[in-house]
Amino acid sequence: MKKRGASEGQPASQLVSKRIAELGDWRGKTLSRMRKLIKEADPDAVEEWKWGIPVWSHDGIICTGETYKKVVKLTFAKGASLKDPARLFNSSLEGNVRRAIDIHEGEEVNESAFQALVRQAVALNSAGNAKPSKKGKS
Repeated sequence: MKKRGASEGQPASQLVSKRIAELGDWRGKTLSRMRKLIKEADPDAVEEWKWGIPVWSHDGIICTGETYKKVVKLTFAKGASLKDPARLFNSSLEGNVRRAIDIHEGEEVNESAFQALVRQAVALNSAGNAKPSKKGKS
């Protein structure tokens, strides 16, 4: 299922690698580092290509990886429901559902805290997909 979200006949992982290479600057290096951390935190995460950006999923979206001129933005689909004691979330804080981490040139992200957020997001997604039926036993 690695081809899910592919376009132009390319697997999503190739499209993500292509985006990283096209950036060719600190943003590509940052996106590549965050991609590696996501895969380490959840080896079963599926890399997808949606809306023209990388998306990492496991029983639902974990986060997206957007790149802009001055920032790499990692948006957690259910970030408002995650505990963030290291206060990594620094963007999209006003919303009821999403939260994002904006990484600027030269900034370092606390790797263990980031991976803890990824694992929490996966656990939240998995719990949502494992809800018992509300119907009584037959």
